Amino acid sequence: MIEVILMQRVDKLGQMGELVKVRPGYARNFLLPQGKAIRANKDNLARFERERAQLEAQNLKRREEAERVAERMDGLSVVIIRQAGESGGLYGSVSVRDIADACKEAGLVISRSQVVLEQPIKTLGLTQVRVALHPEVDLPVTVNVARSPEEAEKQARGEDLQAQQQAEQESLEAELAAELSELGSASEQ
Repeated sequence: MIEVILMQRVDKLGQMGELVKVRPGYARNFLLPQGKAIRANKDNLARFERERAQLEAQNLKRREEAERVAERMDGLSVVIIRQAGESGGLYGSVSVRDIADACKEAGLVISRSQVVLEQPIKTLGLTQVRVALHPEVDLPVTVNVARSPEEAEKQARGEDLQAQQQAEQESLEAELAAELSELGSASEQ
């Protein structure tokens, strides 16, 4: 385990200024290169204490900017058009890149690393996704995955497309059964 000083809040790890022990690979491959932490030694501890007020002020400023952006973009909904099968399963999936690109088109410039997607989106419909504007500020974004813009509008209004398609299918089957019974009765005569 390696001991590091956190330069900013890191989810599930700690707050700015805390000394934490992490695995060497996590520190070497993620925390240190992204500037989220520095190695804990005498020189770095002294440097952090000297710069602590300045770092906290910068963090506060970035957080306030992120909060303003979150307020301005509150209720953001993006539409992603994809091909899908009859059951609503996508041919492929919607990734963080797709969501980041859709957010950029909607006026929210973010990087792919800011999109927090628990698992890829593989079905049509509305999905809530979290965008981390700052380690302490999240923006919920509604991702509307549909086959066409018209279908996306119906989903946004809350119409249940699956139930609607199921009802259409059942009515077609009923019509077909009625025609078959008519044909069967006509052939008997």
